Parts: sequence; structure tokens; C-alpha cells
Amino acid sequence: MDLKRYTHVDARDVRSLLLDIHDEAYADTPDEFHSRERFSYFFDIWSSRENWLCISGWEEGRPVGYAYGSMLRPGGWWKGHPRPRDLRGSVFALSELMVVPVWRGTGRAQRIHDALIGEVTADVASLMVETERPGVQAMYERWSYAKVGEAKPSGDSPLYAVMVRKLTSGTDAGTQ
Repeated sequence: MDLKRYTHVDARDVRSLLLDIHDEAYADTPDEFHSRERFSYFFDIWSSRENWLCISGWEEGRPVGYAYGSMLRPGGWWKGHPRPRDLRGSVFALSELMVVPVWRGTGRAQRIHDALIGEVTADVASLMVETERPGVQAMYERWSYAKVGEAKPSGDSPLYAVMVRKLTSGTDAGTQ
């Protein structure tokens, strides 16, 4: 699989591509929360951050999927959940990891994830995953993430498991 790296300056150029992958990933999910319009709003917010980073995967010139996120401000945390008291250091928020359905279960999601996290200079990675998707939560647990709570960031959002993963040694990330 070929990997491509994008930063904040590339966001406008890759916006349509990432929205199209989103549409394919959520083609069987009719609810408004996962609509293209709603996702484009969140994409624009995340990609406007100067430290936004995205990795996409490609097979035979076709997109497989992508992951993106950015550093949280010092002391920052996910809306709808208090920052764990014992979490120390800088936090990279993994906002999205999407893989085209035909490539799910092939290990490509982990390769894209690992490529993104491999470029991050943070003490902790954090993400949120819908609690109604226990298989996805279990996948992240296999990748060394631990659930630290649950959050509902907005009135129409699903309930999410908030997860963290220690990235550097010597810093107590509150996951051990």
C-alpha cells in the first residue's frame, strides 16, 4: 500500500477526496449525523488547525482510506468528557480513521493509523469511537488504546467511548 501525507496547507486540495471516502464508508448509514454535509463541517474545523495531519492509503492508484487529527491545545480535551486527572503531557486527537468497505479487515486501517501516529510528537493519542460499534472499540484496544470514559459531544451525536494510548515512555498517560 502506498501512503500519502497531507498537512493543513493541503486540506483544500484533498477535501473532496476525503469526503468521497467518507460517503463510501457510510453509504449504509442513513442518519443525518453521518451525512456528507455534517462531516464536511467537522472536516473543515479539524483541517483548519495549523498542526492538522492526514495520511491516506492507496492501492493500484485507488484510495483505501485515511486517518487524520491534530494536537489538542495544552490542557485541551474532547467536548462532553472531562480530561482525565492523571493524564499528563501533550495529546494528539485522532479525529478520523476511515477505510473503504472493501478494504476493511485487511490490516490496512492499522497501517494507515500507525503511519499517522508515527509522525506525531505527543505523549498521548486519544480518540472517540461510537459505543454501538464494540468491534471497532476492540480493534483500538488491540492497538493499545484504553477506554477512559464516555462522551456525548452534542445532542444529536452518538455516545462515544473516549480512548487513550500512551505514545512515549516516561510520561504517565493514565492508561496503565
